[in-house]
Order: sequence, then C-alpha cells, then structure tokens
Amino acid sequence: MHMQFSEEAQKHYFFSQPHQPFFLLAFVNAIVTMLIFMLSFKGVMHLGIAPSTFHAYSMFYLVFTPAFTAFLFTTFPRFTATPAIPKTTYMRVFSLFYLGAVLFILGSIVSPLLSYAGMFLLFAGHSMVFLTLRNIYKTTTMPDTHDVFWILTAMGWGLLSHFIFIVASLFYMPLLGLSTEIAVYLYLFLLTFSVAQRMVPFFSHVMHEKNMTLLRNVFVLLFLHVILEGIYTDSSFIVDLLLAYIIGKEILSWNLPFPNPNPLLWILHLALYWVPVAFLFGAMANFTKLLTGTNFLQLDIHVLMLGFVFTILIGFGTRVTIGHSGNMMHAGMWEKVLFNWTQVVVVLRLFVSVAAAFGWNFMILFDISATAWMLMFILWGVRFFAVLINGKKLQL
Repeated sequence: MHMQFSEEAQKHYFFSQPHQPFFLLAFVNAIVTMLIFMLSFKGVMHLGIAPSTFHAYSMFYLVFTPAFTAFLFTTFPRFTATPAIPKTTYMRVFSLFYLGAVLFILGSIVSPLLSYAGMFLLFAGHSMVFLTLRNIYKTTTMPDTHDVFWILTAMGWGLLSHFIFIVASLFYMPLLGLSTEIAVYLYLFLLTFSVAQRMVPFFSHVMHEKNMTLLRNVFVLLFLHVILEGIYTDSSFIVDLLLAYIIGKEILSWNLPFPNPNPLLWILHLALYWVPVAFLFGAMANFTKLLTGTNFLQLDIHVLMLGFVFTILIGFGTRVTIGHSGNMMHAGMWEKVLFNWTQVVVVLRLFVSVAAAFGWNFMILFDISATAWMLMFILWGVRFFAVLINGKKLQL
C-alpha cells in the first residue's frame, strides 16, 4: 500500500531533497511521541499498549530511523560516488513512514489494531530504505567500501530488530528485550558510529591513519553484549568496559581539536566523547544492579542514545539542513543555544536514573527531562522548519 502525494506537492521545494521531509517528520514525531509517553507514564493518558513499549518503538522507528534515513539518503550516494536517489524512491519511503507514524500514534490511543497496521507500514518503509542502500552498495565502483559496508550492516540489524519488535508485540512479549538490545547496540549505535568515525575527523580536517579493524572489533563486542544480555540481564558489563576502552583510545588517537571555537564541530566532538563515558556508566550501573538489584531506569541505554546518538543527530541534522539550503555554514547564537541544550537534555535524563537508583521520587525530574527533550525539538523547529519547507535564508 503506497500513499501517493499529489504532483503539485512533489514539485514543492519541501520534497526537492530527501533530508527535508524526513527530518521534519522525525522531529515532529520526537515532540508528539514524548508528550504522549510523558502523559501515559504519569497515568494521565491511557494507552492501548504499555507506555514503555510505545516509548521504545517510537524512539527507534518514528524518530531515529526517519532522521538517519534523511542523512543517509543524502550522503550514501556521495560516499559511493553513485547518482542521487530518485525522488520517486524517497517519496515512497516517506509516504510509508508518514502514514505508518500517524496510524501508530493514533492506534496507541484508539486501538492497538491501528498501531499494528502502522508498524507494518513503518516496517515496509524501513525495508525499502535497506534495499535502496543495498542496491547502491552493489552498484558502486568505489574500491573502498569499508565504511558503507558497516553502515549497511547496521541498517540490516535495524530491520531485524524492527521485525522482532513486531513479532514480540503480536505474539511473544519476552522477545521485546532482545529487539531493544539489537536496536540500540547493533542498529542505532553501530550505524551512528560507522558514520561518525568517517565524517567527524573529515569535517575536523584531522589526518589520521584509518584503523581498518575498529568497526569489526566494535561489532564483535556489541554482538557479544547482546548475546550476554540475552542469556542473563546486566551481565554485559565487562564487554561494555572493553568497548569504553577500545573506542575511547581510538577517539583520543585522532587528536580532535577540542574544545573547538566552531560549534558545528564541537557538538560532533562532544557526541563522540560521550561514547566511552556511556559504556563506562552502563557497565557500572549494570554491575551495581547485578550485585544489589538497584534499578537505574535504563541508564546504560539512555546515556548512549542521548549522549551520543541524539547529540550527533542534532549536530549532523543542523549541518545538513544549513549546508543544503544555500545558507552559510555558520553557527550563530540560535545554534549555540540548541547545541548547549542537547547537553541539558542528556544530564537531566542522567539525573532521573540517579534519583531512581537512590529511591527518590523521580517523577518531577522525569517531567523536567521530558519537557527539556520536547523543548529541544520545538526550538530546533522554530529555527529550521522554514529552512526545510521553503529554503528560508537564516539571519545570522
């Protein structure tokens, strides 16, 4: 089933480049789904599915998947020296993501049946993203396909995690944990890190000898992490310590010029530095939980997803939006505020987990943390939605 936009709509500036509709959709979803999750978590709104399930699915497949599709549909052809992705292709994917998101969100409030229909449409769109990237990978004549191989591999794991999530929701809920682990580590983290280890040194004009075994070693450890968590929850702390060491050592060897006077660079550097910190925090939280049973409210996942994936998404998303709209590649006061606010979002969510671990009432902190997230995307939208929709020229 494909929802086709009118010819007039397809000619509009908004649909002229793939990143524009996908970023807008992802960022609107980020606001709407967090509001629904916050209200349902507090018991104000009743959902047809568990609030935690709604939150996980919406973050993985309504926010991060369209957002990274926006980035990859723009950059993957450049990485591989192949023609740009045809508008008919990315509009088909966008149609599925858009309609799927509407049905999933509406269904979570009205009826789970609508939600499942939305999930099937989103999965179909996700499959098309993977197949589009795979076709590009198969047709490239570039001799060096190392990075694009790992980007494609991560997207493949994302498709598997999406499939398992749907199976878990329909037939066997215990599979949800496995789906989440794969989505976080083998999909979103591996995908983001594969892009970041290529692009951030390049943007920073850092010349370093490429470590051709890094992504393979990281993948093996991430795979081991997922296996260990599947066997016994919170048992992956030694693997996480190894990941913190290997990735931290590698990032330090790049000698990134940090702190950097250019906000468009320091936001990317900061995101990378969160990676070893996130794995270290995760290892400590999981080890403590193993010994004492202390609940850290998914601290490991949130520090990695917010500290690294979310922070770099805002950095890359802002850079792509400015750079592909004819605006000067310059960060003004708006961008500085937005980039600093990303770190407020990360730290607030960290406090929520710490409060939960100490047995304090964390609901006020939770409200503040969720509001900070929504405010982040609202402010980004105020600044950049007009740029995405009609190519507005920014005032510096």
